[in-house]
Amino acid sequence: MDTLWRVIERNARSFPEQTALRYPPADLTFTWKTLHSETLWLASYIQSLGVGADKIALLSPNRPEFILGFLATMAIKGVAVPVNVRLTSREISDILKSSGIGVLLYEESMNGIALEMEQLGFTIINISAALQIQKNSEQVLHSEVAATNEPYSSDLEGSELAEVLYTSGTTGQPKGVMLSHQAILSAAKIMAYEAGIYAGDNCLILMPLTHSAPLNLFLWGAFWSGASITLGDFTPQTLLDYAAKEKTTHFFGAPVVYQLISRMPNLQDWDLSSMKVWVYGGASVGAEQIIHWQTKLTGKWMGVYGLTEAGPNGTALRPQEHGTKTGSIGRRGTTNTEIRVVRTDGTDTDPDEAGEIIIRSESLMSGYLNNPSATAEVLRSGWLYTGDIARRDNDGYIWVMDRKKDMIITGGVNVYPKEIEDVLSTHPNILDLAVIGVPHSDWGETILVMLVTRPGENLTLDDIRDFCQDKLADYKIPRSLSIVDALPRNASGKILKHVLRAEHRPINV
Repeated sequence: MDTLWRVIERNARSFPEQTALRYPPADLTFTWKTLHSETLWLASYIQSLGVGADKIALLSPNRPEFILGFLATMAIKGVAVPVNVRLTSREISDILKSSGIGVLLYEESMNGIALEMEQLGFTIINISAALQIQKNSEQVLHSEVAATNEPYSSDLEGSELAEVLYTSGTTGQPKGVMLSHQAILSAAKIMAYEAGIYAGDNCLILMPLTHSAPLNLFLWGAFWSGASITLGDFTPQTLLDYAAKEKTTHFFGAPVVYQLISRMPNLQDWDLSSMKVWVYGGASVGAEQIIHWQTKLTGKWMGVYGLTEAGPNGTALRPQEHGTKTGSIGRRGTTNTEIRVVRTDGTDTDPDEAGEIIIRSESLMSGYLNNPSATAEVLRSGWLYTGDIARRDNDGYIWVMDRKKDMIITGGVNVYPKEIEDVLSTHPNILDLAVIGVPHSDWGETILVMLVTRPGENLTLDDIRDFCQDKLADYKIPRSLSIVDALPRNASGKILKHVLRAEHRPINV
């Protein structure tokens, strides 16, 4: 059975001189041969410091050091634990301690936090500095590797643990999702098939590699296919420049990314003709927004739905299914994946009946690290219970209504914030928004909308209520309003509603 490292070995043998990785900010290009050899060097260097096959944390922005550190961890049969670079030192130390990690690989720009971790007793290894060691040291290390006459990871099984990814914590404390080599490669193969990623393609990766979709679906989907990747950090300008200059073919972004791109002036000035597929996912989005993006960016569009706990994997709204079904997540699972919408008793729902989405696939997690009770709550009889509430229409297409934990109960009636957000997202003077439930002495909860408005625009609660009047039932119309400068989001673009509920106090109730 394949492992992640065997994919790299295969590519290095099959097409050594083809490009594997481009990093335009430093004008760096790695062929499969150089990516393989530099990874072997780094792996041998790490081993020379006494690091073995164990969980190894990885702290790096979207740089070649991230990929080399991840691959070196795979080569020595370790378990990679990517850490979000936007976390505070306290949050990072909490992850390292709870994971039982002793070693942190890091990229040069993270030196300050890494030194703090060293003071707390963790072993730190600067990947950037290690890669600059003189050539004679490199030759010694390579000779030690060659002397073994045994490939790295040769006896590793696909069922063994490959990585631990921490969830984005949109509902509270992050949990460590354990994914095997088999699970990751299953998700990667599925995305390569669904998005049509082939050898010779060039996938643009600007979303943080500490998140499951850019890492497992698109980096490993590209690597599995023998395609190359172009790596960087997202800004609208960067995306357009890289796509035009590097002739990229595939891109994945959260909805907020496409919102920002669609507002860029003179989009026609960039030649984006090489782009085959634009993939969106990671947060809910209304049909009107997607249709707006399609008027701005040419090419095929594919929506994906999934959870880190599923690889991430789940469903896809394929390019040919856009149209009247735009805004849904598709009607069937991706390749080799089963999707159901069920009642609380586990039976399938009828059309237009709300239920919970559950997933069964080879890409599912092994469980949450050191958290058997949380694992048992979501993994039942081979199915992953997502916590997402949805309905099927008469054609079988699935429409996500909301997260179970985000549902508002006001006056004994269930209200799904996403339905309200989808309506308000069409308002021309609203740039960003979130709807939450806040405590109310009479109603249990009442509906609060938080808005980011266009510069110079002033919206009142009456304006919002008037806009919703003929679009929503009266009990779904917001009862309170807060205008804010920005909404808290994690690195993947998801709004942190638990932060809003904990910190915000309603007005105009």
